[in-house]
Amino acid sequence: MSSPNKGEDEMQIAETSGNSVRVSMYKLSYSVGVAENKNAKFRNTMEDVHTYVENFASRLDWGYFGVFDGHAGNQASKWCGANLHTDIERHLLEDESKDVREVLNASFVRADEHINTHLQGNSGCTAAVGILRWELPDNLPSELIDLEQHKRMLYTANVGDTRIVLFRNGHSVRLTYDHKASDILEMQRVESAGGLIMKSRVNGMLAVTRSLGDKFFDSLVVGNPFTTSVEITTTDQFLIIACDGLWDVIDDQEACEMIRDMTDANEAAKKLVRYALENGTTDNVTAMVIMFDNSL
Repeated sequence: MSSPNKGEDEMQIAETSGNSVRVSMYKLSYSVGVAENKNAKFRNTMEDVHTYVENFASRLDWGYFGVFDGHAGNQASKWCGANLHTDIERHLLEDESKDVREVLNASFVRADEHINTHLQGNSGCTAAVGILRWELPDNLPSELIDLEQHKRMLYTANVGDTRIVLFRNGHSVRLTYDHKASDILEMQRVESAGGLIMKSRVNGMLAVTRSLGDKFFDSLVVGNPFTTSVEITTTDQFLIIACDGLWDVIDDQEACEMIRDMTDANEAAKKLVRYALENGTTDNVTAMVIMFDNSL
């Protein structure tokens, strides 16, 4: 399934910088900005990792966006930042008719198993991933296909408390679920698997109930993500993907209101990180902002 070309073709340019990959063919319908800070006042190491891929899966105007918040080391978050999108892409292209949410679930589970089996140490990470792609409406006769009939779909998956928030028509819409040991549904799941919740932590130690890695918690802390799908329309202005270093000190709507009048995604991400640091967060902070260009 290909995406529509919404601008003039340019020479193809491939660039790699850190964990970002850019293949520029034309003007994208979105822009990505990222800001991060170790928060040296409270943290000795940086365990957050982020990745985004423009024209994901070599499809025009598709996008992959991910933020991974490590704990007990950065091995898990670094592995996810470097590898998770490759696994998702491979299985996504094997059968493009398959529900993307199923692909995301399977890739998260494989990542969890790989980290626990092959990586040294006992690290884990929360994860929030979004995939933006163009699709044709279901059951549309092939002879009637027109580029204007494509719809832009966003698929998300998360484990833990890294969060994705969509700003739609002036209102924040949370697309993720905070998997915390204080959550009654997650508490019941952990206890039915033989674990204990003490002081809002799994076995008194881990605050999140779903993650990638954390081999010591095995069947108690699982890698199956919460997934969503939503069509992106002209009422949608931007996405925020950020770790709990931001959400510990600001709610969804307030974060969206803070950057709603900004047009530069990088500056918007920087503003969110600065706010978190100035308002007492004690964690690493990473914020990714994806702004939609609805004028194309």
